Amino acid sequence: MKQTPPNGTAEQHVREIRRQTRKKYSAEEKIRIVISGLRGEHSIAEPCRREGIAESMYYVWSKEFMEADIGHGCCRTTDRATSRVTWPTGSAAAA
Repeated sequence: MKQTPPNGTAEQHVREIRRQTRKKYSAEEKIRIVISGLRGEHSIAEPCRREGIAESMYYVWSKEFMEADIGHGCCRTTDRATSRVTWPTGSAAAA
């Protein structure tokens, strides 16, 4: 079955095909990949190569993971108004 040529250049057509066939990772897959990087057994590049993702994507997921964990009071938080990083103290730090 022959498709009609797209409006635009061949480069735009290739980009559209890549966009449609891009792998979508579930939340569980993202967490598994981020945790494997956080273990520190290998460089961040290793799990990224293994999973076929860019290191920049790993860092985006890692940031999302840490921000989601902030609601549980066990990780550092950032004051968005001043961009200062604070760490939990007292009973929250011991948890």
